[in-house]
Amino acid sequence: MRFSIALLALLPTMGHAETHDVAMLTRGDTGAMVYEPAHLEIAPGDTVRFLPTQRGHNAASIPEMLPDGAVRFIGQIDEEIAVVFELEGRYGIKCSPHYAMGMVMIVDVGDVDETAPLPDALPTRARERMTEILAR
Repeated sequence: MRFSIALLALLPTMGHAETHDVAMLTRGDTGAMVYEPAHLEIAPGDTVRFLPTQRGHNAASIPEMLPDGAVRFIGQIDEEIAVVFELEGRYGIKCSPHYAMGMVMIVDVGDVDETAPLPDALPTRARERMTEILAR
C-alpha cells in the first residue's frame, strides 16, 4: 500500500506525452478548407490526432517543411490519423486535395526557429494562409 501511494505521488513530476486533436473542416471559424486549430505548439513525443470532422479531407506532411530526419506521413481521405511528433522543429501539414486552396496548418515541436522563412515551393494560397497563421 505504501509503495502505491509513493508511486502516485511521483506521477505529477514524471513527463508524459499529450494528445492534441485537430479537426479537418470544409468550413470552420476561420473560413473554408481549414484545420482547427491551425497552429499547435507541442512537446517532443506528443501525438496529434487529425479528425475527419467533415468529409473529403486528409492530413499529410509537407516535404519541404519537415525537420531533418523526420518521417513523412500521408493519411487517407476521411481517415483519422494519429502522428507522434518526436523531433523538434516546424512541421507543415496539408490536406492533399485542398492544398492549393490553402488548407494547411503548422505544428511547432519544442524549440523552433521562428525566423526561418517559409519554403518557396508552397502554393500561393497555402503561403498566404501560413503567413496568417503565424501572425496570430
